[in-house]
Amino acid sequence: MNIVAILGSPHGLKGNTGKVLDALIAAAKGRGADVTLFPLAELKVEPCRACDTCHKTGKCPTRDDFNTIKEAMLAADGVVLASPNYIFSVSGQMKCLFDRCCGPLHLQAMEGKYGAAVVTSGGKESAEVERYILRFLGAMGCWTVGSMGCEAWKLADPAASGPVLDAAAALGTRLVEAIEAKATYPDQLAERRAFYERMKALVTMRKAEWTYEFDRWQALGRL
Repeated sequence: MNIVAILGSPHGLKGNTGKVLDALIAAAKGRGADVTLFPLAELKVEPCRACDTCHKTGKCPTRDDFNTIKEAMLAADGVVLASPNYIFSVSGQMKCLFDRCCGPLHLQAMEGKYGAAVVTSGGKESAEVERYILRFLGAMGCWTVGSMGCEAWKLADPAASGPVLDAAAALGTRLVEAIEAKATYPDQLAERRAFYERMKALVTMRKAEWTYEFDRWQALGRL
């Protein structure tokens, strides 16, 4: 079992989000999963240039670390996305990654995989960022197994940090168990189907320009 963990904190594993993600990773490894970590602070992922090349050829021409991360995500059984809450959204590093995933998103390229989200926040606003990350994962085709968020101050309090790290470990275990069981989530079906049909219609409408994506949908027997 291969899980990819992507950390969007500028502080890497030394930051609050990194500490929580580390507990999740340890639990997943404890259940036998291989986990590959991509700390975006140590990598280079530039913003999307809206050049449309990925839709036409299947590859992004920007020379940075995105293609390596993308290929790892597509080869994984599960993906964990972890970010601090920066003004009611993910960090800029994580948002650049999301925007560069427009090609795989059009292709529903992570269909059948599993995803989870981790968010830390200065206050109590992590829930909306968790929902945003889970929505992204669902739009990519993943089943989402859940998320966890915490107020960062709790990690500096020995009495409060234990339950936070335990919750992160439980999420890591839940992700592994979902992959092992090939779990499905009926409550996610309607939203998944609606977005799938939306991407199908979009790629079909743009078939003259987005030749790679249209050909890929045909090759997969979806059209």
